[in-house]
Amino acid sequence: MPRTIWSGAISFGLVTVPIHVVSATEDHSIHFHQYHLADQGRIRYRKVCELEDREVDQSEIGKGYELTKDQIVPISDEELSSLPLPTAKAIEIDAFVPLEDIDPIRIGDGYYLQPSSQVAAKPYNLLVKALGRSAKVAVAKYAWSGRERLGILRVRDDVLVLHAMHWPDEIRDPAELLPPPVQVADEEIEGVLALMDSMTVDELVGPEFEDRYTEAVAEIIEAKREEKPLPEAPEPEQPAQILDLMSALQESVSKAKASRGQDAGPAEVHELPAPKKKTAAKKQPARKTATKKTDAKKTSGSRPRRPRSA
Repeated sequence: MPRTIWSGAISFGLVTVPIHVVSATEDHSIHFHQYHLADQGRIRYRKVCELEDREVDQSEIGKGYELTKDQIVPISDEELSSLPLPTAKAIEIDAFVPLEDIDPIRIGDGYYLQPSSQVAAKPYNLLVKALGRSAKVAVAKYAWSGRERLGILRVRDDVLVLHAMHWPDEIRDPAELLPPPVQVADEEIEGVLALMDSMTVDELVGPEFEDRYTEAVAEIIEAKREEKPLPEAPEPEQPAQILDLMSALQESVSKAKASRGQDAGPAEVHELPAPKKKTAAKKQPARKTATKKTDAKKTSGSRPRRPRSA
């Protein structure tokens, strides 16, 4: 049973659903320790007070915000847990939006939400059924680990999942990463589309979607434990000499089809959509409507950076 990370409630209007939060993912990576090469002694990090030059116990350590190099404002865990915020004790649902309206770059780690009691089962299942039928996700705010966060609630196999989200001002502008302008031919776009078709799968299963790195590290560890020769690394395939982009795309399509046992015939050509003709917009009579709040308007000004806890 996974460990409970946080306990609180989902607040939806006047409905409250007591829940426990557990991590939705597991780390199966192989982790290493640092050790002294001379005698294989473990290398450990110790917490030392800079003023007293001595190692301190965990019970002597607290959090604080550094105003200046000589002035620290201490903040206790009790003070953080009793912040004057509704999101300190509850996941507050603020809105519902289609999932496709959310930029995936803003979506972070996932957590399962478990009803904390039999009493919570009915409102929990009610929210699950409603979200599943509406095909929307709930946008919520909550406060964990010394900061208020934004998240979305969705349904996975009849279980509520909370995904952490980045605030809009936490997403870097990619404009400076844009490549210089170049001309791309329609035939080249069609070649990429053909390659995408040849690499399309129904689900992410199979050896190409398994963690080969962890398996390879495990083989090395096992070989050294049994004092056997280390497994040899396969020779990297030498790429063929391709003189132009279209030849590279056609060669890639053929290889992708061959790897799936398909006939490596001519690539399927996609018709590109015709450009839309611009038409003069007709003037509409003025109507009094409530302006719709958008994410951009909410964040037109940059949010002040919050001090991070130690």
